[in-house]
This record gives sequence, C-alpha cells and structure tokens, in this order.
Amino acid sequence: MLKSIQNKYSVVLMLILFFAVQCNKKEETVAKPTTPKDESRVVLTDAQISNTPIETMSFSVKNISTILKINGKIDVPPQNMISVSVPLGGYLKSTDLLPGMQVKKGQVIAVIENPQFIQLQQDYLMAKLKLHFAELNYNRQKKLNQSQASSDKVMQQAQSEMNSQRIMMNTLAEQLQLVNINPGSLTSGNIKKSVPVYSTINGFVSKVHVNIGKFVNPSDVLFELINPNDIHLNLKVYEKDLGMLKIGQRLTAYTNTQPDKKYDGEIILISKDINADGTADVHCHFEQYDKNLNPGMYMNAEIETQTSFSNALPEEGIVNFEGKDYVFVQEKRQTYKMIPVMLGETENGFVQIKNVEVFKNRKIVTKNAYTLLMKLKNTASEEE
Repeated sequence: MLKSIQNKYSVVLMLILFFAVQCNKKEETVAKPTTPKDESRVVLTDAQISNTPIETMSFSVKNISTILKINGKIDVPPQNMISVSVPLGGYLKSTDLLPGMQVKKGQVIAVIENPQFIQLQQDYLMAKLKLHFAELNYNRQKKLNQSQASSDKVMQQAQSEMNSQRIMMNTLAEQLQLVNINPGSLTSGNIKKSVPVYSTINGFVSKVHVNIGKFVNPSDVLFELINPNDIHLNLKVYEKDLGMLKIGQRLTAYTNTQPDKKYDGEIILISKDINADGTADVHCHFEQYDKNLNPGMYMNAEIETQTSFSNALPEEGIVNFEGKDYVFVQEKRQTYKMIPVMLGETENGFVQIKNVEVFKNRKIVTKNAYTLLMKLKNTASEEE
C-alpha cells in the first residue's frame, strides 16, 4: 500500500516538472517586444562631449542679400553719339575716315566744296562794306541834324539803313560760321571755295556714309562719331525684379568671352516703361571706360539686391546626407536629433532657413554638426 502511494506521488511530481519545463520553453519562444531604434537621434558620452565640443544657438536675424543675374548690351546715350553733316551741303573733296578710327576734338575729318560758299563770302563782304558806308552816312546826318541843317526824317532814314545793313552782315556772319569760315578774318583776298569739317568730340568713328566726290545735302549724315567716355550698360530686367533695384546700386558685369574679367558699375537710371516682352531698361554706368567695350556688345551682370532680414544659421551647422540637408537640434543634455531643413539664400557664412516654424524655441547645433552625423551613421551601422 505504501509503495503504491509513493509511485503515485512520483508520477505527479514528474508531471509537474514536465509542465514546468514546457512552460519555460514556451516563454523562451515568445519574442520579447523591443522599442524601435530612432536612426535620427544620437547620444554622446561624457568623453565624446569632452573631445568634440558642441555649440548650439537659437535662430538669429542676419542681413541676407541675393544676387540678381541679368543681361544686356553696351549702349551709348544720345548726347555721346554725333551725326556729322554740312548745313549748306556740297561735294566731299577729301576724307580719310574709316569705321573704328580714333578722332580728336578739333581734328579735320573732311573737306567740303561748294560754289555757294563763294557766294556767301561775297555777300558778307558786300554787306560789311555797305554797313561801313551806312555808318558814315548816319554819323554825317546826325551832325547835320544837331546843327539844324538836316531834318529828323533824313537822320532816321540813315539810321534805319545802317541797322538793316548791320542785321544783314550779322546774319551772313552766322551762316559763315555754320560752315566753319571765320567772318572776322575774311577779306577779299582769302575767299575760299572749300571748307573743313571738324570733329566735335574725342572718340572714334562708328559709321561712314559717304565717299569722295559724292554730293551731300544738308540733311545727309556724313559720319557717325561716338564719345566712349560715357558709354553705359543697358540691362533688360523683368518687371517682377524691378522692385529690388534702386539708383546707385552696385553691379559687376562681364562678357561671355571673358567671364573672369569684371567691370564694376552702378545703376544710374531705371525706366518706368515696360516693354512688350515684360522687361524694363535699366541703365548702368561703368566706373572706368575700357576701349574693349564697344557699343552693341552683349554682357552679363550681377546685381546685389536690397538686403532682407531672415532667420539664418551658420553654414557650419548644415549637414548634407544622401542629397538632403539637415540640422541637429538638442533634445536634452548630450542628446541630439537630426531634422530636415529647407535652405534659402547664403551670404557671409550664413544660410537662410525657410521652414523656420519647425525650430521654434529649439537649440540648433552650430559647431561639429558633421561629427554628430558621423557618430549617428556609424552607430546605426554597428547595430545592424
């Protein structure tokens, strides 16, 4: 009987042990829940903080300016483009001008011949002679009138004749000056049939419209001269960008053939008219004239627009990973989280941040941000 009871207890004990072992195995096979690893968060140890000091800052307001890139061409103001003509016309006797030649103010650039010049000089000399006799007659009549030997009427007629001859002579003198004949030095012994044509500016020849022997009318243009001292750059600026420009703004211009050679200048005039293509003319003056800059030459220009205040971070605080830009924000002591960032303009080592609302009241890493990125990615690789 006792033996039977012992056997029963043994069986029960074995069953209990069996079930206990099975329960333990079942618990081992059940996967314990784990917290997903945040691959955008990095935690530094005290030693790492000591070796790699991290600096943070909140957003600061910085002066960020933008560069407006536009193009245009070299232009000449009307007062610097001279059309040479002869008021009385005539035949072109001589000239040696060619397009591109340099000319100086007062230089003889052509000689014109016209029989009218002879007639004009003759008329002037005759008017001068008549004026001389009219003055003598007036003075004589004036004396006679004072002595009551002549009437007032006769004296007045003599005075009228004298004034008429003076007007005639002065009129002819002005016409002579138009064709570059000095009436003060004109005598009966130096009447000439040809007159010189002088350059009125220092510059160069742009166009030549005549040849020797050709008859030119008073309205015909013989030559076109350009004074390059005031050439300017005429830029085409779209209407949407006009608000960023103002008189006196600085610019840098360069040609397509020599992009490394820069020309400094400033805006002197902004047109109020919008062209059919949606652009307006902006005229710019060069600081220094370069003879290599010719009218009609196309140029590119970069204008630093008006500065605007923007939330900005130092460039050192921006990291780039897999083609995207990020910054690290401090969550707590020695813990930092990488967050995507949208960048704007860059100026003087600072970058404009567009999605600024994400970083409100948060501390952003500005020093050793790339060290955090390396630590973050190396840690992720080790855990994999």
